[in-house]
Amino acid sequence: MTTVLAASLALTPGLSTLSTTDSTSPEGTQHSAVTVTETFRTTAGSGYGAVTYDPKSVPPGSRVEVRERTSDRGTWFELRLAGVQAKRTFGAHVHQKPCGTDSATSGGGHYQNVKDPVQPSVDPAYANARNEAWLDLTTDARGNGRSQTSVRWRVRDGEARSVVVHERATDTRPGKAGTAGARLACVNVPFV
Repeated sequence: MTTVLAASLALTPGLSTLSTTDSTSPEGTQHSAVTVTETFRTTAGSGYGAVTYDPKSVPPGSRVEVRERTSDRGTWFELRLAGVQAKRTFGAHVHQKPCGTDSATSGGGHYQNVKDPVQPSVDPAYANARNEAWLDLTTDARGNGRSQTSVRWRVRDGEARSVVVHERATDTRPGKAGTAGARLACVNVPFV
């Protein structure tokens, strides 16, 4: 027997959606799911929203969707961009803090399952796709792209608050691991 409990909440009318679901399936017990859909703006608003810091790469009016699904086996993340710069690779990661008005610090550092004692983290032992949620993607000719990743852990409550889109693919070299250049855009996500 499958038990399903679902709730839906509009965060910003017409722009954000948060849905939470608990169910049991052959893939394991799904504990929760979050979907946030936003339109990028040039200024960060309070609460939930998406902001662009580079209107050429991530134009105002372009769209973003972030999904998170947790189960007893870990967490699955998905990022979708629509209407951003075409035929380009962007780095993207789950970050610790909400979006802000300063592109250099917006979102804080990357969320890490096992925290690197040295910050900013550039040690590949900590800054890697198994310990962080990396969502790099390449857009098509229309500026649309999608990425997803799964990890074997769940986000600690209140310690991940956004996804930041960066100017280039994520580096994996020692001393540069996890870096992906300037922060081009940010979307607030209430990870569970």
